[in-house]
Amino acid sequence: MTNSISYKNILRIAFPIIISGVAQNVVNVTDTIFLGRLSNIALGAGGNAGIFYFVLILTGMGFTTGTQIIIGRRNGEKNYSQIGKVLTHCFYFIIPLSVLLFFFIKYLSPHLLAIITRSPNILNASVEYLNYRAFGIFFAFINFSFIAFYVGTTKTRILIHTTVIMMFVNVFLDYALIFGNFGFPQLGIQGAAIASVCSEASALLFFVLYTLRKVDLKKYQLFQAHPFDSVIFKRIFSVGSPVMLQNFLSISSWFIFFMIIEKLGEKELAISHIIRSIYMVLMIPLFGFSSATNTLVSNLIGEGKSDMVLPLIQRVVTLSLISTATVLLFNVFTPTQMIGFYTNDLNLVNDTLPTLKVISYTMFIFAIAFILFNGVGGTGNTKTALLIEIITIAVYLVATYYIAIVLKSSLPIVWCSEFIYFGLLGSMSFAYLKWGNWRKVAI
Repeated sequence: MTNSISYKNILRIAFPIIISGVAQNVVNVTDTIFLGRLSNIALGAGGNAGIFYFVLILTGMGFTTGTQIIIGRRNGEKNYSQIGKVLTHCFYFIIPLSVLLFFFIKYLSPHLLAIITRSPNILNASVEYLNYRAFGIFFAFINFSFIAFYVGTTKTRILIHTTVIMMFVNVFLDYALIFGNFGFPQLGIQGAAIASVCSEASALLFFVLYTLRKVDLKKYQLFQAHPFDSVIFKRIFSVGSPVMLQNFLSISSWFIFFMIIEKLGEKELAISHIIRSIYMVLMIPLFGFSSATNTLVSNLIGEGKSDMVLPLIQRVVTLSLISTATVLLFNVFTPTQMIGFYTNDLNLVNDTLPTLKVISYTMFIFAIAFILFNGVGGTGNTKTALLIEIITIAVYLVATYYIAIVLKSSLPIVWCSEFIYFGLLGSMSFAYLKWGNWRKVAI
C-alpha cells in the first residue's frame, strides 16, 4: 500500500487540523459558556447571531475550499509555481467579497433578523452582537486563504499554532470584556463579539509573519504581483462557486433549523445551542479527517493514482469512527458534567440530557457520511457535491418543519431529523464515489 494513503500519512495531515479544531472549538465553547452565565437570552442571541455570521463567512470559505482543491491538484502534479498564482487570484475575489458582506451584516442583517426572530429580546441582543462581529469578516476570509494554501500543500502543522493563538486571545478577552475583569469595561454580549474579532486578527498576523519567514516564497511564487488571469480565475470559480453555494445552503439550513426551534420557546432554543456547542466539540476529529480527505483525494488524482481514492476513503472512515467512539465516551459517562459547563440551572441540565443522547447516536452516521461527502469534493466535481447537498437539505428541512411545527414533537424528537440529513448525505456520496464518473474530472 502506497505511503500516501497509509494511516500514518493520513494522521500526519489530519492531526494538526484536529488539534487546531480543538483550539477553535475552545473559542466557540468559551463564548457559549460565558454567555450562558449571563442569561438564556444572551446564550440564544449569541448562538443565533453566530450562526448567521458563519452562514456568510462559510460562503466565502467555499471559494477558498475550491482554491485548496486546485492547490492540492497542482501540488500532486509538482507544478509548484502555479500555486502562488492560484492563491493570488483567490485574494482577488475574497477581499472585495468581504467588503460587500461587511456592509450587509452592518446595515441589512437587522432587518432580516427582525423578520425571522419572534423574541424582541433575542433580536436586540443579536443585532448588538453582529454590529461588532462584522469587522471579523476581513480577517476570517484572508485566514481561510492561508489555510487553503497550507492544507493544499499538506503542510498543516502551522494550523496548530494559529488556532492556539486564537484560543488564548479569545478566552482572555471573553473573560475580560464580557464580565469586566482585569480593569476592562463590562460589555456583555458586545465583549464576546470584540474578543472573537481580535482573535481572528491575531491569527492573520501570525499567518503573514510565519509565511514570510518559513515558506519558500520563490518556489511557490507567493506574494508576487501576479497579473489577473481570467483562465486561472474561471478555474477557481468553477470549482469554488458550487462549494460556496453548498456551504451557504448547509449553514443556512442549520440557521433555519434554529429558527424553527426558536418558535418552540426560549428554553428550547437555549437547550439547542448548548447541544450545538457540544456537537461542535464532538465534530472536531471529523472536521480534521474530512479536510485531510479533501486534500489527499485531490493530491492522489494529481499524481495519477485515482485507483487509490476509495481505499484511502475507507481508511479515513475507519479512523473517524474510532475517534468518534472515543470522544463519545464523555457523553456516556459524564453527560451532566458536560452540560453543567454551560449553565447552573439544574432544570435546564436535566431537560438537555435527552437531546444529548440523540446526537450521540447521530455522530456515528455523521462520521461516515461527512468523510464520503468530502471525498466527492476532493475529486473536483463540486457541482455533484452541490446537487447532493441541495437534495439532502430540502428533505431535511421539510422533515424538521413537519416534526416540529406540524406534529409539535418534543425537542429530542425534532433533533432526530439529523438521522435523515446524514443518512441521505452519506448514501448519495457513496453511490457517486462507487459508480460516478469522477475519474474523468479535470481542474
